[in-house]
Amino acid sequence: MFDIIVVGGGVSGLMAGYAASENGKKVLLIEKNKKLGQKLLISGGGRCNVTNRLPYEEIISHIPGNGKFLYGPFSIFDNENIIDFVETRGVDLKEEDHGRMFPVTDKAMDVLNVFLKELDKNNVTIRYSTIVVKILTEGNAITGVRLNDGEIIKASNVIITTGGKSVPNTGSTGDGHRFATEAGHNITELFPTEVPITSSENFIKEGRLKGLSLDNVALSVLRKNGRPRITHQMDMIFTHFGVSGPAALRCSQFIFKEQKSQKRKDIAMMIDFHPEVKKGALQENLDALLKESPDKSIRNILKGMMQDRLAEFLIEYNDIDGDATSHHLKSEDKQKIVEFLKGFTFKVDGTQSIEKAFVTGGGVNLKEITPQTMESRMVDGLYFAGEVLDIHGYTGGYNITSALVTGYVAGHSAGKS
Repeated sequence: MFDIIVVGGGVSGLMAGYAASENGKKVLLIEKNKKLGQKLLISGGGRCNVTNRLPYEEIISHIPGNGKFLYGPFSIFDNENIIDFVETRGVDLKEEDHGRMFPVTDKAMDVLNVFLKELDKNNVTIRYSTIVVKILTEGNAITGVRLNDGEIIKASNVIITTGGKSVPNTGSTGDGHRFATEAGHNITELFPTEVPITSSENFIKEGRLKGLSLDNVALSVLRKNGRPRITHQMDMIFTHFGVSGPAALRCSQFIFKEQKSQKRKDIAMMIDFHPEVKKGALQENLDALLKESPDKSIRNILKGMMQDRLAEFLIEYNDIDGDATSHHLKSEDKQKIVEFLKGFTFKVDGTQSIEKAFVTGGGVNLKEITPQTMESRMVDGLYFAGEVLDIHGYTGGYNITSALVTGYVAGHSAGKS
């Protein structure tokens, strides 16, 4: 018999286990893997991007999937509390670009050890390689869990922190969504976010730009009317299946959303190769280059402006005579060059699978959760935290912040009940 059972020993489960055990409550943490914190150890490329130090409003703007829900949990525990929690336990953090916080040692294991020591200090019982198959209720109240070997463990509070369906090798296989459904909760449609984008365009299938990296371009997902739904100015790369890199990953969830909105598979994307230069100024720059080298071929002039492969692709795509000099370059071809560089449009048809995504979109419907406690509005003593919920953000410490904050609030609330 336990006071609280936490199901899932990932990022939010570790924090929930700690917070639930703060006041001497008897807590059991159940993990299906042989070790805790699998996703925490790979976060930030193994360095552990523990949180983000930006103001609330900016953090929430980087969590386009229901980030405003976090205002409630933030009133109890926030990003500064996360920083304090880690640093007061001997692991100094450093701030990098865009507010990202990492351990000074660049070792995710140092952050995991903070949690392991706290769980040990608070006498939290941990069961590894253990699979929960059912959350048990009586009436509309929690009574415990059943394991795959038939064992029943009783508790009046259960916190589900099983993650989403992305990165399944860490143990996130969607168990929590099944538990939630069986308890009467609704799951919003699941979809991959922070994932590479796929395209069936001929130039992609032929590998014309495969491996070509672009620095600081503006990548947009276009609405049906041709206007951008979202634009991210970052680096990107063309692949053998589509586009990837930071800008593409951030745009990926909006491909799914536009497919739903437009009720069609093919969605247009656009690249502005010079987002900080207006079209008129770019035209003037091109004219100046042509004037400076009147006998130089347009092919060589363009190769002075961009990577060779992109220049060759631009010439062929726009049916321009690359050997023509500025004397013989048609005015409409000049316009084509500028239009291409300020708005190259291509079609995409989706993203890679949810299993290949960094983050799961969708999850337990937030209308059924009390934000200040993370408790179910439908079952007494049932709590949810982390990626099992319908909350998803960009990479950069935003998802882990959501997981740690909701994990703390769920554990703290269950510990007081």
